[in-house]
Amino acid sequence: MTTTPDWIMIGGDGPESYNQQSSYQRALLEAAKDKMTEAISVNLNLDLISNRFSVVDFGCASGPNTFVALQNIIDAVEDKYRRETGQNPADDIEFQVLFNDFTLNDFNTLFQTLPPGRRYYSAGVPGSFFERVLPKESFHIGVMSYAFHFTSKIPKGIMDHDSPLWNKDMQCTGFNHAVKKAYLDQYSIDTKKLLDARAEELVPGGLMLLLGSCLRDGVKMSETPKGTVMDFIGESLSDLAKQGVTEQEKVDTFKTSIYFAEQCEIRQIIEENGKFTIEAFEDIIHSKNEFPLDPKILAISFKAFYGAFIAAHFGTEVMRKAFELVEVKAREEISRLQNAKPGMQYLIVLRKN
Repeated sequence: MTTTPDWIMIGGDGPESYNQQSSYQRALLEAAKDKMTEAISVNLNLDLISNRFSVVDFGCASGPNTFVALQNIIDAVEDKYRRETGQNPADDIEFQVLFNDFTLNDFNTLFQTLPPGRRYYSAGVPGSFFERVLPKESFHIGVMSYAFHFTSKIPKGIMDHDSPLWNKDMQCTGFNHAVKKAYLDQYSIDTKKLLDARAEELVPGGLMLLLGSCLRDGVKMSETPKGTVMDFIGESLSDLAKQGVTEQEKVDTFKTSIYFAEQCEIRQIIEENGKFTIEAFEDIIHSKNEFPLDPKILAISFKAFYGAFIAAHFGTEVMRKAFELVEVKAREEISRLQNAKPGMQYLIVLRKN
């Protein structure tokens, strides 16, 4: 069992919030729009389109990127319907959009910032996306954006000093084979549960669009820019423990419930699950490359993503001090980021078997 808190983003609409500091994730959605449109055009069966069409974002956070992803999908469905039937989709289709994320997610900010003029009805569906959260065969297209790398818990033994799986780092760096295998095993279990749940909820022939970041085959997490910054976070928390700002025990028990898999690992898990056919596994060229190599921007961006998670374990003041140190480390060791191996940004298109 783990003492690490559930994963949540910094809510609200302030300068440090995920809502304001998630342009990197938004850029992937914009870069992938044409591929998403093509995938829906080629793989969506028009027979699935009735007077009601349901789209779900699993891991929606507090916006605004969820609105971009969902609008991309709705635009693509309408284009296909208009092109192949010659009819106006606004006259024939009612779109229903469902937003899913953990119960602690800031749904208030999300619904307060819904786009004006939207062409859909919407509702929130709190709950873990590792489990069923919707009725059987109730939606047509699902999307997950930067949410396909989570695990439901820390692998057993990772925080036990007496275990061969003891991991001194806050993440799976990839350098300890036994630790990597433990994370991969947990990720495989959770991802197969996630796929099973979505297969039950999707209509036959429905689609799942997965957008996110993974490792290229053979690359270790700590060799990438993202992994390097995560190492900076862990090092900063250790520095604060040495300074007496926080307890070493808290640092030792803080591990991330995420695993950035290699491309081949993701493909194997999906194929072994057997509930979906991989219609596309696209390498998306991100307009911001891996990350902007600006120490201040890096610290702010990672704080928006990891800050609430860290604050829940250490407190807000320790979290803020940690990211001040992360900016310093990024500036002092910029060459580590410049020489890092690139990760991979992907669009995976799955069709329910």
